[in-house]
Amino acid sequence: MSRHYLDHASTSPLRPEARRAMLEALDGPAGDPSRVHEEARVVRAALEDARQAVAELAGTGTGQVIFTSGATEAINAAVWGAARRQPGAILCAGVEHSAVREASARQAPVVDIEVDGKGRISPDAVESAGRRAIDDHGAVALVHCQWANHEVGTLQPLAEVTEAGHRLGALVHVDAAAAFGHQPQAVSDLGADLVSVSSHKLGGPVGAGALLVRRGLRLEPFLVGGSQERARRGGLENLAALAGFGAAAAYLSAEGVLAEEATRARELTDRVAELCGTLPDVDRYGDPDQRVAHVICVGVRGVEAEAVVIGLDQAGVAVHSGSACSSEILEPSAVLAAMGVDADRSVRVSVGWSTAAEDISALESALPEVVARLRRLGQGA
Repeated sequence: MSRHYLDHASTSPLRPEARRAMLEALDGPAGDPSRVHEEARVVRAALEDARQAVAELAGTGTGQVIFTSGATEAINAAVWGAARRQPGAILCAGVEHSAVREASARQAPVVDIEVDGKGRISPDAVESAGRRAIDDHGAVALVHCQWANHEVGTLQPLAEVTEAGHRLGALVHVDAAAAFGHQPQAVSDLGADLVSVSSHKLGGPVGAGALLVRRGLRLEPFLVGGSQERARRGGLENLAALAGFGAAAAYLSAEGVLAEEATRARELTDRVAELCGTLPDVDRYGDPDQRVAHVICVGVRGVEAEAVVIGLDQAGVAVHSGSACSSEILEPSAVLAAMGVDADRSVRVSVGWSTAAEDISALESALPEVVARLRRLGQGA
């Protein structure tokens, strides 16, 4: 049976450009880029080439890019640094990724930002949460606002939310893992102080990411024990992974590539939306228009989401259910619960650079049959 991978929002297959760069780095000299010998200089040059590529994709300067082991570390570093910079509460919506919510709860009191039924944060909701935080905790240290929701795809009004956060005297952090390399907009246009990005979500390798820090902002490092990354993150850099990240970013930075991939992704997910519109008792989650192009999420009424995912897997189609990162944790979606919709029914379909039209055709063939069979079983037929 052929397989059809439609879970790119969890992790995307490695792009050939990234693979080549990683092999070149692995075959190159070993060296600590902070040293002065020739081997170290070769490694330093490769590392800075990767940094330049990520900075160009983000629309920022190289001095603003702190390489990390991934978006999770970048998020933790942003929260740690902001909490150490100014005591106060952290504003965080329930639709944020678990890494954002859990890192925040470890560092400071968390005040919830309400969202609407599409999972969107409004500037008014930020200001309301900020007033509560100041009344109860004296100040706001940090405001979180994801670029795009990792489960339902909704894009946030980042410029307006960032302005609201700054009026509260807080730093603003954007979790851009779901949108970076997919949304054709420069990170520098978001207006945020801190932006966390991931490599493997856009076709780079696992084990690489970055925290993008506004020019002039200095924060205490989350990882200490070395002067790497201009003394902003201790630990020898993972050159092979970062070289792959840089190569993927460089490919996406080429003229028209990112916009072309986003257009193609929307065409594919529009087919999924059309399919789901033909099925009875299937609800669309998130904003159908203001969304990142490669993600679509639906709920199948009367059927447990995990059963749909397993049924599709048996038919050779890989999709995702819920917002938990671990398959061992089967619990209601925190994202959908915050949105006020059925938190047990979400099925997320996400496409990427390697998705073919045939992959969507396989879903179109399998999903109606899987849903019909599960409903028959539920009725005791």
